[in-house]
Amino acid sequence: MQKVTKKLVVSNSDEMARLIGAFDENLDIISREAGVELSVFGEEIKVSGEGDSVDVCLTVLNKLIDIIRAKETIDKNRIIYCIELAKEGNTEGIEKIMSGVLAITARGKQIKYKTVGQKKYVDAIKKNTVVFAVGPAGTGKTYLAVAMAVSAYKNKEIEKIILTRPAVEAGERLGFLPGDLQSKVDPYLRPLYDALQEMFGLETYQKLLERGSIEIAPLAYMRGRTLSNAFIILDEAQNTTKEQMKMFLTRMGEGSKVVVTGDLTQVDLPDGKVSGLRHSTSILKNIEGIETVELTHKDVVRHSLVMQIIKAYNKDEEKPQRK
Repeated sequence: MQKVTKKLVVSNSDEMARLIGAFDENLDIISREAGVELSVFGEEIKVSGEGDSVDVCLTVLNKLIDIIRAKETIDKNRIIYCIELAKEGNTEGIEKIMSGVLAITARGKQIKYKTVGQKKYVDAIKKNTVVFAVGPAGTGKTYLAVAMAVSAYKNKEIEKIILTRPAVEAGERLGFLPGDLQSKVDPYLRPLYDALQEMFGLETYQKLLERGSIEIAPLAYMRGRTLSNAFIILDEAQNTTKEQMKMFLTRMGEGSKVVVTGDLTQVDLPDGKVSGLRHSTSILKNIEGIETVELTHKDVVRHSLVMQIIKAYNKDEEKPQRK
């Protein structure tokens, strides 16, 4: 295919500097991922390559400028994600990830969704009473759920935030850990502590914990209770049994919202035990007010290598199926 060259004019020097990045690192990423050659001459960016690739690159460059003008940061993950969307012809998807502040941390950091899948997840939480979020590590399942819970609490939509996890060992044994039951399960709940402390601030978080407005406990502590006017998050739900999941879902009372998160590729249950998350998403999918959102490697917002690692494992797991 014949090579073409097109130009993009960026008259604002600050926008140009943020677009190309330190030592042109952003341009290097775009060039590599889009398969084009990029060069900068004053206010112009010259794009050379095959026609389709050049068009994809120009679309991405223009959208990144829009993101910059919206006072948002652009990093390696966001650039690669925008290029993937542009290759799919999904320019609307790029626009969708440019808005939507879910919560603000104690230090003033804005928490936003960063992918189309994350936006779908957030919208599902807003619309439904029960939401299942299934996807690999790093897709923001827990963090976004906590952000939505904090937002609901601050807006006085609920009176309490309840976070829970099943205390299932991932290769370790609880009995060998020192301390009482609470100290033994604390390591399992640490990600939930950390997210809440970041959003409320340590002092406010501790006050809400003492007041009972925040409750973090292992799943076993939910038995026999009715949880009303609460935002309830069940994390690592792939490690629940069918019985535990049924027990948890039937705890929900009036005015409550439930978010269940998990990664079905990381089940730590004993052999022969069916994951309660897998079972519940299959039998509850046609009930109004309940929605399942599936996140993929494209929604990973951790280090860019995490996305590549997940893709490699998925590819490897497909081999036996092909055979």
